[in-house]
Amino acid sequence: MVVANKAWRCSGGVLVNNLAAEILQQQKQKQKQQLSPQQLHCWNYQPWRRRPVVPWTAVCGLLLFAVGLISLFTGHVASDLEWYSQRLVKRTWYYKRDSSYRAPIDIWKSRFSNLYYGCSDRGPRFAPAVRERFSNGYLLIATSGGLNQQRTGITDAVVVARILNATLVVPELDHHSYWKDDSDFVNIFDVDWFISYLAKDVPIVKRVPEKVMRSMDKPPYTMRVPRKSEPDYYLEQVLPILLRDVLQLTKFDYRLTSDLDEDLQKLRCRVNYHALRFTKPIRNLGQRLVTRMRKMAKRFIAVHLRFEPDMLAFSGCYYGGGDKERQDLELSPDEERTRGKCPLTPHEVGLLLRALDFDNNTYLYVASGEIYGGEETLRPLKELFPNFYTKEMLAGEELKSLLPFSSRLAAIDYIVCDESDVFVTNNNGNMAKILAGRRRYMGHKRTIRPNAKRLSALFSARDKMDWNTFSRKVKSCQRGFMGEPEEMRPGRGEFHEYPSACICQKSSKFLAINKNQGHKNFDRFLNASAEESTDEYTGTEQSRKSLLKQDKRSNGNKTISIIEDNDHEDFLSD
Repeated sequence: MVVANKAWRCSGGVLVNNLAAEILQQQKQKQKQQLSPQQLHCWNYQPWRRRPVVPWTAVCGLLLFAVGLISLFTGHVASDLEWYSQRLVKRTWYYKRDSSYRAPIDIWKSRFSNLYYGCSDRGPRFAPAVRERFSNGYLLIATSGGLNQQRTGITDAVVVARILNATLVVPELDHHSYWKDDSDFVNIFDVDWFISYLAKDVPIVKRVPEKVMRSMDKPPYTMRVPRKSEPDYYLEQVLPILLRDVLQLTKFDYRLTSDLDEDLQKLRCRVNYHALRFTKPIRNLGQRLVTRMRKMAKRFIAVHLRFEPDMLAFSGCYYGGGDKERQDLELSPDEERTRGKCPLTPHEVGLLLRALDFDNNTYLYVASGEIYGGEETLRPLKELFPNFYTKEMLAGEELKSLLPFSSRLAAIDYIVCDESDVFVTNNNGNMAKILAGRRRYMGHKRTIRPNAKRLSALFSARDKMDWNTFSRKVKSCQRGFMGEPEEMRPGRGEFHEYPSACICQKSSKFLAINKNQGHKNFDRFLNASAEESTDEYTGTEQSRKSLLKQDKRSNGNKTISIIEDNDHEDFLSD
């Protein structure tokens, strides 16, 4: 402040800006040479003498740009930043219980899952469903895509019917997509349960009444609404047509915005997690496969492996098919992988799980269709996890009648994946999102989504680091992608994947009762000691001590050498 006042006095009460023209600067240089020492002292406080200050934002921007370049080529820095960023973000309430708390992640089950529950009951202001004869008309829905894409369409169809005050006709499934499945709603879902469960929300009928059909002089009016349309769009653009005619909405998938009011979001959850129940034959077969997995192992991992040729063709990613495959790709495969848009290969899924400390005795149920590259592509995953099973291996002849129907086969996989202890996916497709949301709603069962954007750099550089380093960096990358309750944030991602409006925290009374009753894990969750927090992830004792004892496997031109934890050799070598 003293310096500022002195500069003000020396300038005669006028602060001069630093935009003087070059001619003026030359004149001032001449004047300076003629000044006395006292005048020169004042001159030095003139504002135009101050050096320009480089903004901090520019400095930070340059630093972040440099870090980004380094992480792009090495994969080392990015995962470390992920680790540190997880400690700088705002923590949820259970982290605030003890400021010294940094609990290790149990790879099999979230320590905090028992503190939350799914809640989708109707609110007190949610009006009862209108009766069919008083509704605004009959709404027909034609869904699109595979089983889980159609599931999102059916869920949103019920909500749209509620918005329009319409009677919903049981949705029609897609028979013309890539999968060419002729199954109808009644072949996959329990239609009577669907209608009765939602009776208080929306009137639903199996078909348009005969007398209404006879009164129509033309087929139902069809239209396709834009994707992620707001409720106002339906009220302003769709309702007037519905009031005139029986209306059919076609290609109905993701045609409703993910952001709705809480009552409508809870209706979505009632449809998706309760009303859409598979038929009894599908449920029974699915449960038999779960029972067979449980007889072999107390707990198991289900891996949803989307690696079919059609799926990879649409991804724009390169998977070793030679120059022809590269030429056929419309997008830059390297750029797509860097952006995290490419599904993990079966080998990469295996490396991810082993790096997270799942040992090679772990049982895997793999849900997949036709794998690109066949058994050769699956071989590295099977070598990492020999206890490898599929629905075809477990069901045998029981599956024969379902083989022509891809959606019914997908329903079997859905059941086993939902019942697994850990669910892992190599992609971010419809089944991955739907099951991730359901498992959160059903108690935050461990669900691992690969942080593909960070992992792609690590997988590219894995031959430049030993196994311990690779494993540590994978664990760092996966912070925030392990299905923990703290990952639930309103507005994050699609509602089907993050159903935040339908996840409730148990009351403080419940927490107090559990603590007073000496719940064996409760105090450990809230008061973990430093000794308990030395490892970020906890698995089996065997996995922590050693991955495998010099178990070498070949993979084309690469040789995998899975080493003991105290060895410092490279994990991958040419």
